[in-house]
Amino acid sequence: MHDQDEPLLDSDQIQTSKFFGYYQDSMEMYAAAEQVAEYLNNHSSWFVRCAQPMTAIPLGENGYALVIGKFGAFGYEVEPKIGLELIFADPALYHIRTIPIPDYIAPGYEVDYRATLQLVEENLSEINTVDPSGSQGKMTRIEWELELTVEIRFPKFIYRLPQGLIQSTGDRILNQIVRQVSRRLTKKVQEDFHQLFSIPFSPPSSK
Repeated sequence: MHDQDEPLLDSDQIQTSKFFGYYQDSMEMYAAAEQVAEYLNNHSSWFVRCAQPMTAIPLGENGYALVIGKFGAFGYEVEPKIGLELIFADPALYHIRTIPIPDYIAPGYEVDYRATLQLVEENLSEINTVDPSGSQGKMTRIEWELELTVEIRFPKFIYRLPQGLIQSTGDRILNQIVRQVSRRLTKKVQEDFHQLFSIPFSPPSSK
């Protein structure tokens, strides 16, 4: 198992593999878009807490350094740490992009994270949906999509394995990380938002 604190291997001992994923989903908030935007804009009051068990360290006004957790395969393990910044495009549109983490060089990997979040407000009386809040008012759907590219400089011994196996395993682990993080973060943010504004809400059970 590789220790991320050890020096990287010489360039003639490593090769590079790239993994890419595209994801989209949504999160429902039972309130008007203006109230949801106010909550998102005040991310410093809740993000570090809701991101747990990930470690989130603030970077400037709208950025965070995130330690995702340890993942690996074939005896090679990394603990991704990435810098992300929330960009306010307009009151209903946000972008999230990777930013450098001061005094940090990622040991053997690079991450390019490009996400877009859009707030779509709906009147519950006009759509056929159950209102867990019982308010029969407005619902705002946070629709998000993510393009994620991860480039990993594996030690040369990894490439004794078939390239197809390396690619499929990397894609599977990337998908696992995104699903795990997004589901956990969605649940925590929904609960935090509705509790903060005293809006009754019971999130759907995980499938």
